[in-house]
Amino acid sequence: MSSISSNLNVNEAYLREQFTNCSDVVFRTFTLEDETILLLVYLDGMVRTQGVEENILKPLLFNGLPHGMDRIQSLTEMFRREWIPLSSVKTDDCQEDLIQHILQGSLAIMVNGEASAIIAQVQEYEKRSIQEPKKESTLRGAKEGFVENLRTNTSLIRRRIVHQQLKMESYTIGKYTQTEVVLTYMKGIADEKVLTEVREKLGKIELDGVIDSSYIEEWLENNSYSMFPQIMNTERPDIVTASLLEGKIALITNGTPFALVLPITFWSGLQSADDYFERFVFVICMRMIRYLMAFIAFSLPAIYVALSTFHSEMVPVNLMLGIATARESSPFPTVIEMLLMMVIFDGLQEAGVHLPTQLGPIISIIGALIIGQAAVEAGIISTPIIIVISLTGVAAYTIPKYSSTLPFRIIRYLLMLISSLLGFVGFTFGIIFLLINLVMLESFGTPYMSPVAPFDSKRIKDMIIRYPFWMKNGRDKKGRQ
Repeated sequence: MSSISSNLNVNEAYLREQFTNCSDVVFRTFTLEDETILLLVYLDGMVRTQGVEENILKPLLFNGLPHGMDRIQSLTEMFRREWIPLSSVKTDDCQEDLIQHILQGSLAIMVNGEASAIIAQVQEYEKRSIQEPKKESTLRGAKEGFVENLRTNTSLIRRRIVHQQLKMESYTIGKYTQTEVVLTYMKGIADEKVLTEVREKLGKIELDGVIDSSYIEEWLENNSYSMFPQIMNTERPDIVTASLLEGKIALITNGTPFALVLPITFWSGLQSADDYFERFVFVICMRMIRYLMAFIAFSLPAIYVALSTFHSEMVPVNLMLGIATARESSPFPTVIEMLLMMVIFDGLQEAGVHLPTQLGPIISIIGALIIGQAAVEAGIISTPIIIVISLTGVAAYTIPKYSSTLPFRIIRYLLMLISSLLGFVGFTFGIIFLLINLVMLESFGTPYMSPVAPFDSKRIKDMIIRYPFWMKNGRDKKGRQ
């Protein structure tokens, strides 16, 4: 670490050398009435220039020095007397830190003869306003979602938890991006072992840049090769708030509207924010339907292939005759038909996600009319396959978290292929292998299938079904235990 020189020319030469070919770095020199020379350095576009002019330049150049002060004795004196009318001001005497402050959007003020600089927090840059989350919309909940600005996101949580036990620890990650990541938790509620583990992992991350929260997500996960996410991402402040009160930990990354929540379980991906805003009886029914749909989402193609190929005697005769009639013109085996349609469906889904909004309806028309109807009329695909794939797609869309549907898409292929070889025997082996994998998986020490395996009667009140809020703590409506 090098110290700032007391010679202003030396300091300016050093900064100009460091910021060579940086046209957005502004150097402004001013000479006051008493011949005091000031140097202001800041990044154009990241500093509130109106605030700089009104709070620093005008008082110095046009209004004269404050009464009782003949000339600037020292920056420390200016800082102590609160001569700079800004809410956040500090001094720094390290050259490397000075460069870092300027790059982060602060204003640096240096005076000839002083071996330190005043750092004024005057950042201002364009940012998106708070809007309703697009991927996690609710019928009744708050319409606020995270944005790309870190401090806006932390304030959305602070407004909901008005307590000093809400802690926010700051980390800087990324060699070049210097991205700020905030570790958020409730002291006394969050598990200290998990906190220690997360702190250690954050300290060991070695990345050139952090563009999105997903960059650090893969560094934190214990089982990186697993298909199932062990960290949940959300753009809803109310979900993060509820998670913190449950003892979980959140990570908020500057520049991304998604916060990371950990640890999670398998059931976390099947829960919606609306589950806590509607009547519990309705929510219990909806959760049961959602679990059934989740099973259909990864198993229906495999069950159809197994039934039609190996176990046709389990299908009613009339239904089996109808399926056989529909498949008369198809030149491919059932498994090839199914595989073909699954690939086309996933391809359409990917195209729909990445295409601009204006082109989205075109994909719907292509999928519904051209590929579906035309393929059936041409005898390439049979009608039952279209029905199975459509039901599978609808079932997958009932899962609230998009990241939780991704493992199901892969499992769907694996189960179908093994079922096409061994029928229900292969399907059963596939399900058993999947369950073993899920039971062995952990998310920061929490069993992934808890509270089912291992069984926890207290936590099951919220994970599998949703008890009324007044029953969760073991109390009745009158507050009695």
